Amino acid sequence: MNPSLAVYQGMKRAGINFAASVPCVNLQELLASINEDGQIVHVPVTREEEGVGLCAGAWMGGLRPALLMQNSGLGNSINALASLDMLYGIPLLMIISHRGGQGEPVIGQVPMGQLTAPLLDAMAIPHFSPRLADAEETVAGAWSRAYASRRPVAVLLDLDFWRAK
Repeated sequence: MNPSLAVYQGMKRAGINFAASVPCVNLQELLASINEDGQIVHVPVTREEEGVGLCAGAWMGGLRPALLMQNSGLGNSINALASLDMLYGIPLLMIISHRGGQGEPVIGQVPMGQLTAPLLDAMAIPHFSPRLADAEETVAGAWSRAYASRRPVAVLLDLDFWRAK
């Protein structure tokens, strides 16, 4: 199965109907699927915290939001996640392209790659790193957990995930 298709099907299964995104090479095929289908409102943003705010507004407007970003942007969004989503109980599905792990060709991605899981743990944001075979179920389940707990939940997708077929 195609990694982007598995994530997209998980989003659809969860009823996600709003997505904000920050560009990432690993997410480009997923974003193309979202744009082609047209059933998920997609708003590209320039910064991750802007996406957190738009997703919060979408939730308050009755939509089911997801934020698609690279893990390097997690640091940009910490304050918005804590002082908006976590404070006011706003669920958010975060689909995060997890750069900086084993096999990362860009050395500048490595520090944030190593800090991503510890930052999510410090914020008590549950996170999952599925294999391709489990991606659709994991994405749908992550939204269910975000909805039930009224807080953000992250799905981390590393380079091995995107390379799997």
